[in-house]
Amino acid sequence: MDTRDSMADKSLLRFTTTGSVDDGKSTLIGRLLYETNCIFEDQYAAITKTSEKKGHEKVDLSLLLDGLASEREQGITIDVAYRYFETDKRKFIISDTPGHEQYTRNMVTGASNAQLAIILIDARKGVLTQSRRHGFLISLLQIPHMIVAVNKMDLVDYDETIYNDIVREYSDFSRKLQVHDISFIPVSAVDGDNVTHRSDNMSWYDGHTLLHKLETVVVSGDKNLIDFRFPVQYVIRPHLNFRGYAGTIASGTISPGENVAVLPSGKTTRVKSIETYDGQLSEAFNGEAVILTLEDEIDISRGDMIVRSGNLPRTETEFDAIVCWMDEKLMKLKGSYTMKHTTHTVKVFISEIIYKIDVNTLHREQVDTLTLNDIARISITSAKPIFFDPYNINQVTGSFILIDSVTNQTVAAGMIRDRVRKVDDVLNVTNLSRKSTNVTWQGDIISGRKWEEFNDHKAAVIWLTGYSGSGKSTIARSLVEKLFEKNCQVMLLDGDNVRHGLCGDLGFSNTDRTENIRRVSETAKLFFQQGNIVVCTFISPFEKDRQFIRSILPDAKFFEIFIKCDLDVCKRRDPKGLYVKAESGEIAEFTGVSSPYEPPKHPEVTVETDIMTVEQCTSEILVKLENSLII
Repeated sequence: MDTRDSMADKSLLRFTTTGSVDDGKSTLIGRLLYETNCIFEDQYAAITKTSEKKGHEKVDLSLLLDGLASEREQGITIDVAYRYFETDKRKFIISDTPGHEQYTRNMVTGASNAQLAIILIDARKGVLTQSRRHGFLISLLQIPHMIVAVNKMDLVDYDETIYNDIVREYSDFSRKLQVHDISFIPVSAVDGDNVTHRSDNMSWYDGHTLLHKLETVVVSGDKNLIDFRFPVQYVIRPHLNFRGYAGTIASGTISPGENVAVLPSGKTTRVKSIETYDGQLSEAFNGEAVILTLEDEIDISRGDMIVRSGNLPRTETEFDAIVCWMDEKLMKLKGSYTMKHTTHTVKVFISEIIYKIDVNTLHREQVDTLTLNDIARISITSAKPIFFDPYNINQVTGSFILIDSVTNQTVAAGMIRDRVRKVDDVLNVTNLSRKSTNVTWQGDIISGRKWEEFNDHKAAVIWLTGYSGSGKSTIARSLVEKLFEKNCQVMLLDGDNVRHGLCGDLGFSNTDRTENIRRVSETAKLFFQQGNIVVCTFISPFEKDRQFIRSILPDAKFFEIFIKCDLDVCKRRDPKGLYVKAESGEIAEFTGVSSPYEPPKHPEVTVETDIMTVEQCTSEILVKLENSLII
């Protein structure tokens, strides 16, 4: 039974105000608070006294928001100030953000959760560079509604022509932005004209007041109610008879009985119940904190994501994002950072700065690093896959922060645009097999079937993949010994060995890794065609490369063996000292440190070397080969 009150609560609107220095942002918010009776008498008395000390003829309502001493001294906004008020129709959360260019990061922080933005323009100064800059940032943050409040109309004698000129100029500029709901209102925050009441001084304006717009703007349609995303925050296990998964619904809705999938495992099940402190719900919505119970026992932990089976997010290790750099230390290109994305934490590195955006001119610039308050489009590579939707579709799963792993300082906030696009992405994986010209394939002298009859076993390619230090080579050698004891014709292709000869000319860039696997795959295929069981042990971090070898072999003759081991365990083992070198920067693009690993989605066998012995792992692979009638 849904225990929520059938009486709908007031809707909530989060909005932000911004503008150039001294455009009256704090005064406007102070006016809203004052005229909606949302300040206490002692607060009003205090700012009245302060205003008198400063010699102001009128009460300075901006003092309600300028909380920092430096703000009161300078008469400007530096930090982000939050205020709350409500009317009979709606509740509001306001963020008053600074207008200075040097505080761009503060503005991005304050506006990140806003549904509506108010840009103030001083009627005396007209449209300034910063007015355009703030419009661009609002567009960048995908805030769907914008109000341009032309303030201080009292100082230009409420001149309609001045107002119309500003509207015309900003309308022309706004066509370049991705904001489709823009309203213009002439106001005087000091006197309250068109803030909560229609102004007698501007009879030529026949639109609504600012408060009316705030109370009536439709924001329910801005929520993503389609794509169900539930990042797991905690596993709730109060007793043996209950296991639930707590978190806040990032987007979409869910009901008991619906089919869901758990990422990254890909396991599917159905929602058993939706629990809250007040009881069970028949349906839960975007933004609600709930506990989900599932019909099947699945290994789920913090950072996993529960989604609808037929509506999956993108799963990538490489993606493009727009970031605002928030640290005084320069960005380290190729440097390692920690990404906090929903409830998931993962190591990443910045692989490329595509361009920096000049927020004043909107021009793109080529740079080698980012400094404080810079905004840029970059490419990020993660050590493990993340599950996301582009920011314009889902602001929760499309946003993240970057953290300095040493200082634990937040260094950037980002919005994911989409997966990285490369030329190879538009090619079919089978096209990776290069064809030389003026050559003719020589057919087999002895058929594969005759080789298998002669060897008394089937031919196959056994492909062991996993992190460095996971135990691939150890298991491969054990497997080769067992197969040799069974009189099998077996061939071992080891990652280190082939790089001494066949692939000695290759490095460890993504392109070279792909070429390394291509060469090995073609070599393994040649041995396979001679009836051999070919055991290959390679990190082979990319799914598309492993799919290539699968694509060039007959069905049921390729066995992908996932040598699963926790990355921290691999680092502790570090048999060759490679992780230490990689983390010190001595080795670039090392899997698990500065380059990603994409786990197999549907391996034929998975063995976990941090909890299984070599003998157990080898035995499980042999059982699979026997059941598949290879041996």
